[in-house]
Amino acid sequence: MGAKLCIAPVSTGDIFREEIKRDTKLGRRVAGYLNRGELVPDSVVIEVLKKRMSRPDAEGGFILDGFPRTVAQAEALQKIAEIDTVIRLIVPEWIIIERLSNRRVCKKCGAIYNVKYLKPKKPGVCDECGGPLYQREDDKPEVIKERLRIYEKQTQPLIAYYQGKVPFINAENNKIDTSPETIVNEILEKLQKLNLME
Repeated sequence: MGAKLCIAPVSTGDIFREEIKRDTKLGRRVAGYLNRGELVPDSVVIEVLKKRMSRPDAEGGFILDGFPRTVAQAEALQKIAEIDTVIRLIVPEWIIIERLSNRRVCKKCGAIYNVKYLKPKKPGVCDECGGPLYQREDDKPEVIKERLRIYEKQTQPLIAYYQGKVPFINAENNKIDTSPETIVNEILEKLQKLNLME
């Protein structure tokens, strides 16, 4: 969605996965948390985020993915940047588990597939670069369930935190086969209505 808005997509998950792939000290530390379905400590996430948002491509705006996940992170974010809106995806738990547990990612280029709903042309092989597809550790059903439990406890309170501070854009998905493009287009339409798109 960042590309459609001509702003930088800032995903803490992508940053962490890159560190893990490069087998850095941070990557090894983060891998332990992610593999157990736990949240990476706020101090680590905030430091990584500050570094990423200081890059030139984020000067014209950004869309955060995976941050903030706690009220403490939201409070720290307030000191770093101004937030225009919160995009809230409302999806039943069974759809989240079904879609994530069937997600596969290319080891070479990072392209994303779903073995049921967004299949590659050749099973296990990326259409884009021919790289092998794999299942992330945090996409296994037992880890997803733990992530959802943590979400309820630590991330759900963010709704109350941001209520009345910034406008919300709610995007609901109750169908297992809804394409990501459909949801993105719905969000873009709502952003236009709030005059948050140029």
